Amino acid sequence: MDNKSLKFSSILILLFIVLCLPLATSQEVDDEREFSYDLNSPNGLGHWGEIHPEWIMCNQGDLQSPIDLTHKRVQTTSNLGRIDRDYKSANATLINRGHDMMLRWTEGAGHIHINGTDYQLNQLHWHTPTEHTVNGRRYNLELHLVHQSADGKNAVIGIMYKIGRPDSLLHLMEPYFNALASAKGVEMSVGNIDPREIKIGSRKYYRYIGSLTTPPCHQNVIWTIVKKVRTVSREQLRAIHEAVHDETEANARPVQPLNNRWIKLYRPDDHQNN
Repeated sequence: MDNKSLKFSSILILLFIVLCLPLATSQEVDDEREFSYDLNSPNGLGHWGEIHPEWIMCNQGDLQSPIDLTHKRVQTTSNLGRIDRDYKSANATLINRGHDMMLRWTEGAGHIHINGTDYQLNQLHWHTPTEHTVNGRRYNLELHLVHQSADGKNAVIGIMYKIGRPDSLLHLMEPYFNALASAKGVEMSVGNIDPREIKIGSRKYYRYIGSLTTPPCHQNVIWTIVKKVRTVSREQLRAIHEAVHDETEANARPVQPLNNRWIKLYRPDDHQNN
């Protein structure tokens, strides 16, 4: 083969590789969806603990989340103190993970302070409908702010939403949801996002020890569920639902057994504002 033919063959091979890359990348992203919320799927809700040995807690753990925040197991206290947030604006990206939309901060966005430990804010994501319930009632949307300490322990703040006025963070995210609806695994820059703008609206909150609500379902997660139920518009709920729910109607894990756990409800003293 002469040099000209060799060069031409090399170009053809290079073109073939370049053209095939998007397909290969797309397939790898699809394969990364190792679990689902489909009850009838081999990798569905009842089988998470069988998929990998390190996921065994999903089926066998006794401190699993979410739970029903039932008043029969709630102890009211003013000793926990208000949610101690020290957040700041930082660059973030949004990624469609297939089972949810996740906003990840690529720079330090601050932390929360619990029992003498700082938990760095890493990411947030949404579940529809809510994963936690209150006396059996399930709402439309649940936001999870996921934090981690220097030694790898997790603390999650959960905020529940019902249909009503639009939510300011979702208003900002809607165009990105639409852009990523058919691009699973692609990470898109969304610029500076200030977690201080995420409204809580009440000092009251539930506190209990549980787990991550997705595999590997690691336990000993400090959960803080804001008592006040905030609002989201029907259009915003539809936008996030259509972006990720191409196979199942929900991405919410069912309520798990409480197993004699007690739930703390922080309520400020009477002289404090609620």
